[in-house]
Amino acid sequence: MSKKTMVHKGPGYGYQKKREGEPRSCIRFKCTLINTIQDVLRQRAGWVEVKDDSEWDFYWCDVGWLRENFDHIYMEEHVRICHFRNHYELTRKNLMVKNLKRYRKLLEREAGRQEAAKCDFFPRTFELPCEYHLFVEEFKRSPGSTWIMKPVARSQGKGIFLFRKLKDIMDWKKDGNRSEDQKDETQVESYVAQRYIENPYLIGGRKFDLRVYVLVTSYVPLKAWLYRDGFARFSLTRFSLSCIDDHYVHLTNVAVQKTAPDYDPEKGCKWQMQQLRRYLSARHGTQRVEELFRNIDGIFIRSLQSVQKVIINDKHCFELYGYDILLDQALKPWLIEVNASPSLTASSQEDYELKCRLLEDTLHIVDMEGRLTGKEKQIGGFDLMWNDGPVSKDDINLDALGSSTLTANTHLGYVNDRKTQLRQLLKSLSGQKKV
Repeated sequence: MSKKTMVHKGPGYGYQKKREGEPRSCIRFKCTLINTIQDVLRQRAGWVEVKDDSEWDFYWCDVGWLRENFDHIYMEEHVRICHFRNHYELTRKNLMVKNLKRYRKLLEREAGRQEAAKCDFFPRTFELPCEYHLFVEEFKRSPGSTWIMKPVARSQGKGIFLFRKLKDIMDWKKDGNRSEDQKDETQVESYVAQRYIENPYLIGGRKFDLRVYVLVTSYVPLKAWLYRDGFARFSLTRFSLSCIDDHYVHLTNVAVQKTAPDYDPEKGCKWQMQQLRRYLSARHGTQRVEELFRNIDGIFIRSLQSVQKVIINDKHCFELYGYDILLDQALKPWLIEVNASPSLTASSQEDYELKCRLLEDTLHIVDMEGRLTGKEKQIGGFDLMWNDGPVSKDDINLDALGSSTLTANTHLGYVNDRKTQLRQLLKSLSGQKKV
């Protein structure tokens, strides 16, 4: 769809002739993705799909459409769209690290080194080619270490490779993965070079990472929700540092693993988050695992705070982020990357059901129907994690207590009681409207 056809010259997206206070007869949605989200939108009561240049109230768009069209459209008050204008400040690998480094320096100036140290949850990282000389200095300080190269704007494991010799980087710097017709160009694709975590936590000898979902409905003030469900993505091949060229060993992306000769689509390569939490608790004890998950919560909050002042806040926008977290043998969590368009394509029936629940609850929070009070701390499988400050599980006066004494309102990997909770919530809201 071209920019020209999407530039709106009429009343604006979401325009419907209706009396003030009168509910809309239906919610018109558009969706550019053909996967789980399309199924969820089509099954939602009172929602109607529109095509082409028709007016819409809700648009689940891809980031390409956003980049081309966001600045050229006018949206009515109630209209919602699934990305913030410059979401890439957190989701491009180089910008994420740049913002985290800047935020850590700010914390060190304002709150001291101890507070700044809480941001030490991402590996040593350099952007190439612009930080190549800084990278070389660091590389020479730790001879024999393994590094990983990632293109800043690609996903699903594309373009990633591990290396231990500068010669491998020189080859990349010279060729830069360019096609023959690009060989004469001076600019190469930007990458990040990152210290590879050589001691990942293993289960059954295999590496895994966590995919966790965080929904942000506002950056000013910051309002973030954490989903209870998620999953661990496993590699199918036993971990070893002796074969750094084997992507089936080192990359846990499903897009990579499903190309393995022994991949079984029925079994897949995922554990549900509840299963992982039970396993870790059995091995390390409840207290240590609770500390681990508190540290993971801290990664979500501090990474969002690191971009809070640079993201263009817009009441029409929300963002469902897919966080990728890696654990090392000391149970320290590391932030690997944040995805603005986490895969919504299901790899199994169980995966499809998880993503349906996730997306249904996302739509409940976005609340196109106008049913919520704004005071809810749980909606389906989502728990309100941050609302211009930490959210307590208990109803207490946060002004009277230090944030260190409150019990955080997060339940990652616990039982997802969304059906019961939604039934009670919607019944309560229905009763309030009758009154």
